[in-house]
Amino acid sequence: MQSPKPSPTTFTFQTFDDPADPTFNNLMGINNSGLIAGFYGSGDAGHPNQGYLLTRPDTFTPVDFPSEAQTQLTGLNNRDIEVGYFYPTNNGVPVDNQFGFYEKDGVFTAVNNPETPTQPDPGVIIENQLIGINDHNIAVGFFNDAAGNSHGYTYNIDTGKFSADINDPLAMSTVTAAINDTGRIAGFYTDSGGAIHGFLDDHGHFTTVDAPGATTTELLGLNDHGEAVGEAVVDGITHGLIYDTKTGAFTMLDDPNASGFTLFNGLNDKGDIVGFYQDAAGNTDGLLATPSQWSDWHGV
Repeated sequence: MQSPKPSPTTFTFQTFDDPADPTFNNLMGINNSGLIAGFYGSGDAGHPNQGYLLTRPDTFTPVDFPSEAQTQLTGLNNRDIEVGYFYPTNNGVPVDNQFGFYEKDGVFTAVNNPETPTQPDPGVIIENQLIGINDHNIAVGFFNDAAGNSHGYTYNIDTGKFSADINDPLAMSTVTAAINDTGRIAGFYTDSGGAIHGFLDDHGHFTTVDAPGATTTELLGLNDHGEAVGEAVVDGITHGLIYDTKTGAFTMLDDPNASGFTLFNGLNDKGDIVGFYQDAAGNTDGLLATPSQWSDWHGV
């Protein structure tokens, strides 16, 4: 039996920005080989999201849904499958509709939950995203209903089957963001008062996860060893968050170049973490945090 992993004692941080646009980069997922999914561009009108795969040290390979205006590449597994979502337009974040997809062997396939409304209420965009994927080719994502509330789901790429809606029982809105190989899901929900909480879904058993002192907690990544990552907002400052699901320990970390904002999007089974931070110049920069030292890592 593997020993629980404690939080790392130290991390080495690196910045990765696609030279095509060094002002806005977001690293979203990393697999066990160190391949990173991400995108550049803010999504504002005239500044479209463009997906890429990052192979270290500095090779950025474009990955964009064909003939669409914008692509966010949000996750990947160890079987060469990536997931994300695309936009047909680039008129601005509040008005651009979003549609999920996966890419396998160079072929892009749109994936949209059949419950996604085609004509939502006025002021509500069509929103369907795939965010994470495990090595069983089960993707996880969410759609917004006509009123703009989110509902999570899983999608089996091999069979084309959608799960029933995944809704935290305490939620008005639920986003399922990550799934590991045991089928555990991490994400976040918004309660009736508008507060945002992290959660874990262990095959239908939901656990709320709130970082100490945080007004907002989101879990955005989950590996096979029970480590989750995300963000925690404390006193108005956004910190990268590590949560050990086995011990209940929280660790908050900031990129050393950050100016009040660090967020972790995903991690692999080696403990490498990807995300982004905002620097003093107001740019959004991709980050990779690599554990320099672990105690009792996997019982070693």
